[in-house]
Amino acid sequence: MEKEQELEWLEAQKIVISEDLIAAAKQQLQFLAMVDRNRCLYDGPVLYYAIYRYKACWLPLLAKQDESWISEGPLVVPLDCEWIWHCHRLNPVQYKADCEEFYGRILDNHNVVSTIQGASTKKTEEIWNRLYPEEPYKLDLSISLSKNIDEKFPEALRCTKYDLVSAVKRQSPFFYQVARPSMNDNLFLECAVARYKGFLHLIKRNRERSIKRFCVPTYDIDLIWHSHQLHPVSYCKDMMEALGKVLEHDDTDSDRTKGKKLDIGFSGTTKQWENTFGSRYWRAGAMHRGTAPSPVTVIPFTSNLVDKKVVSPNEHQKMTELPKTKFVEVLLEIVGIRNVPSGHDGNLFISFSKKQPDLFLNSTRWLSILSEYGEKQVSAFQCEPTGELFFELMSQSPSDISRPAKVMGTTSISLQDLLDPAYKLSMEKWFELAPRSGIGSKPIYLRIAISVTTPVLAPQVLNMVRSRPCLLNPGFFPLPGRVQHAKSWTSIVDETGNEIMNIQMREKTEVGTECVTMKEVIGITGSGETHVLAEFVETGWSLINSHGSFQLQKKPSEDGHIFELRGDPMVKLFPGRKLKFEPRNCERHKSDYDFMTVVEYTAEDPYGKALALFNLKSGILKVNKEWFVLPGITLAFILSDTMRKEGYSSFIANGDNIKEMACLSEDAENRDMTEKVGASNENCVKGECERLVKSGACGGGCGSGCGGGCGHMINSSACGGCGGGCGGGCGNAVKSGGCGGCGAGCGGGCGNAVKSGGCGGCGAGCGGNCGNSLPHNA
Repeated sequence: MEKEQELEWLEAQKIVISEDLIAAAKQQLQFLAMVDRNRCLYDGPVLYYAIYRYKACWLPLLAKQDESWISEGPLVVPLDCEWIWHCHRLNPVQYKADCEEFYGRILDNHNVVSTIQGASTKKTEEIWNRLYPEEPYKLDLSISLSKNIDEKFPEALRCTKYDLVSAVKRQSPFFYQVARPSMNDNLFLECAVARYKGFLHLIKRNRERSIKRFCVPTYDIDLIWHSHQLHPVSYCKDMMEALGKVLEHDDTDSDRTKGKKLDIGFSGTTKQWENTFGSRYWRAGAMHRGTAPSPVTVIPFTSNLVDKKVVSPNEHQKMTELPKTKFVEVLLEIVGIRNVPSGHDGNLFISFSKKQPDLFLNSTRWLSILSEYGEKQVSAFQCEPTGELFFELMSQSPSDISRPAKVMGTTSISLQDLLDPAYKLSMEKWFELAPRSGIGSKPIYLRIAISVTTPVLAPQVLNMVRSRPCLLNPGFFPLPGRVQHAKSWTSIVDETGNEIMNIQMREKTEVGTECVTMKEVIGITGSGETHVLAEFVETGWSLINSHGSFQLQKKPSEDGHIFELRGDPMVKLFPGRKLKFEPRNCERHKSDYDFMTVVEYTAEDPYGKALALFNLKSGILKVNKEWFVLPGITLAFILSDTMRKEGYSSFIANGDNIKEMACLSEDAENRDMTEKVGASNENCVKGECERLVKSGACGGGCGSGCGGGCGHMINSSACGGCGGGCGGGCGNAVKSGGCGGCGAGCGGGCGNAVKSGGCGGCGAGCGGNCGNSLPHNA
């Protein structure tokens, strides 16, 4: 059987692709990032006007490309037109039909340069202005459009009757799913291309056997599939040679609830893949992430934005030079077992841990064995990319569960080996267990499947710990020019418990024409050096030798922020957990008042990107960028001190219109997760949780949960707390395998406890001999 599966995989790799899909995928990611920085193209009048320009200007210009007065050199497509063209091409059958009906051939991109490639637009602008003298080549996306688009639309209907508005809205969420570091990695993309060929091979086999199946890709496969479709002539040619037809990519179906097309399709694709190739279909870094977090603003901040430049650390920044820790995401499944000793009557399961526990994986976890229990259980977690994962085969007597489980054998996997290019970031094979004495005569084997992402830098997690008060002589009065110290110090401690620095707020009396008392924050390093980190000047705090100053607002601004760190770059502070820290469950808790999210605005992220998260009650800081560690410590200290003295309501602008926030773990993306996939999958996902404790963190938060139709997502089992649940049909959520937690429920039919979660809704299928595809929503 295994030999046949290897031959099937080799056969799949014979499928010929005419384009360099790795390069095409990277270019697509850059383009989608550019569009995401101009979100007016997702909806509203700018989108409608872009569609008009695409239909009335770009397609006719592209059709004239072969004419002698245009053919010299490539055309550079305007950004707005390229976005609509992108979405049109992602329905390849419709695009092919439209082009052939109105222009007699498929309009290709072989002599077109993307706007992101930085090529000179002079030649294209000259041609455009000659053809469309009243329409500018570049659409100013920052202005309100005053033109009556509705009057112009009839002129453009001759290009296609395809609903491009709906197509754009379906494609807009795709960038969030693929905007991950692993998606830009050459080795990851090389594997994705191979898996894309495997995906096409399954569809080919279904056509040959007249099997109707809606094949649903994971997101690594889907990124490559999209990249292929963006080369329409090559795509049609390659599909005809491989499948005998142009494979459809209808993205109109997005319902992920139990029993619907996407649910059934992903289950069927997973089973067919594993039976055909003998390897797991899930892939670390390629599964559905859930819905994108809510933005903090719908209006981009564009005033004088610049990209953050890396500068040499000054003496203050050197105070907080911390070791750079990396982590990988891991998916792990125990597929099968061989040579269980005859007469054995215990329940078998696997415990696993790191031989040398690290910051992310520092406890023992458990997994069932698929071949023993008939249900898939996949553990998803993070760990440092070093050392070994250690596995123990355990046997528990069903008649006496009070007795400790018996270890029957052990094995290990080197994480360094998995990162070797030869392993292509995954491994699935039989491992011989080192036996314990008296356990059978034949060696026991475990089939372990594991997949990892490429390593990325972890955020810095720090803890502010207040020390005991200093004993001051109550009869002591500060002399002129002397410093009056505060009563206590705060220690800054990293995740490993190492003290980084001590910090204190104090009052300083300056003697001049008038006696002036000033506040300042000082930091003391381990060597005893003292540095002034901030001082209170007139009405606000100024951070010394950092990136500007911020001042307390009397009440929340229109976008909800209550502090600003003015400088380079612009930084705003919002109450609660925002963006990547946004809670994902359905409950609402006042405990979110303890948090504050620091949001950075740059030319790359004009809508804001989460820079740090402060838990001002527990003193936990999570900082995503190195340059912000020291400013972040100083800010958190000042804010914590202010909140403690003034109370929360006064601190948050007298409590005006403050909404309660949902409670969950600190980082919605960095949670331990375990998937449980049953044969019948009739039970709803529960919020079984595992409490995370780092550097004295208070834990808290909720386990699983989806707010309305999450679909195909791996559900978190991180941090104990308030449970979770699904509101309105989670669909294919992955069951947590953690411990503890208050549980959860589902309102409205959660769907299968499944399946690692495919690409949120895209797929292809073959029906009968013709191989007609079914809808999906990449």
